[in-house]
Amino acid sequence: MTGTTDPTDPAPTAERRKTARVRWVAGGAVALALLFAGAAAVASAQEDGQDGSAPRAAGAPASDSADAGFARDMAVHHQQAVEMSFIVRDRTEDEDVRRLAYDIANTQANQRGMLLGWLDLWGLPKVAGGDQPPMAWMGGGEGDGGHEHGGHQSDRGSDGVLMAGMASRAELERLARLDGKQAEVFFLQLMTDHHKGGVSMAEACASRCAVPVEKRLARGMVEGQQSELGLMRDMLAERGAKPRG
Repeated sequence: MTGTTDPTDPAPTAERRKTARVRWVAGGAVALALLFAGAAAVASAQEDGQDGSAPRAAGAPASDSADAGFARDMAVHHQQAVEMSFIVRDRTEDEDVRRLAYDIANTQANQRGMLLGWLDLWGLPKVAGGDQPPMAWMGGGEGDGGHEHGGHQSDRGSDGVLMAGMASRAELERLARLDGKQAEVFFLQLMTDHHKGGVSMAEACASRCAVPVEKRLARGMVEGQQSELGLMRDMLAERGAKPRG
């Protein structure tokens, strides 16, 4: 009958997979380009009274400020989210998970480019000195940035865990070994922890940072990641799972 699709015909499924692969290849190129798109941040800073030229010492945040600390730490935090997203795209054919991973990779690569661009604009190093541990800019000792915000209890600095919510090297290796539903569930759990830690950091910048455009970015991160947390909770429930800890 005209207009009827043969359910045994593999072409539609193959075509969808081909389309997904093409989208991810294109998205990967965009994400990699955005990782180095810090120069675009110059234009963003102009609205806050910057003229786009080399920053005056009096006009740039100090190297140990909340503004600089957040930019450095969130750039590292975001990089891992991009990495996890690219891992899971090769471990599942589920379009909902792949779409979420694609959105996270592109959004966080873009934001990472802005953060690194601001550090360049301010003439500040992208890596803190040895006497400035990650998240020190948040103040309040361990409790203000501890892993309780990430949902999964981990000792900071253990197995590559530098900040709240970050996955360990062992967890990333495990994700890369899983397939299908197991990979989907573990990715959603890891990214839930990651977003909780990111929200905590962004909330701290929204209250502590001094540069208006950076505070706005931080508030946008809070809203966006909280929305994705709700989505991931629902996606885990659909798979008979729930967030960790």
